[in-house]
Amino acid sequence: MIDITKVYYFVFGLLSIAGGVMGYVTKQSMASLVAGGISGLLLIAAGVLIATKTQPALILGLLISLALAGRFVPAFTKTQAFMPAGLMSILSVIGIILTIIALIKR
Repeated sequence: MIDITKVYYFVFGLLSIAGGVMGYVTKQSMASLVAGGISGLLLIAAGVLIATKTQPALILGLLISLALAGRFVPAFTKTQAFMPAGLMSILSVIGIILTIIALIKR
């Protein structure tokens, strides 16, 4: 389960960075660029750290997933727009679930 979570963090991190860049390009949103970049880099860092510091890496991944869910789930319920709120909501919830399972099974 750790390996699946590790790969997921890399994918989720890259998608977060890409989403931040898209937000900047389409809406000139510097906040999207910064938040997407930081959250994406932290998720990638969690993926890298899993090999040596498993529990701290999973906690970092969980915290970032929770923060992103806290931002995007309410936005999705309000707007019902799949991009970006729906996609990020789904990715965040998957990140939370995978991380909890990985923490339990480790």
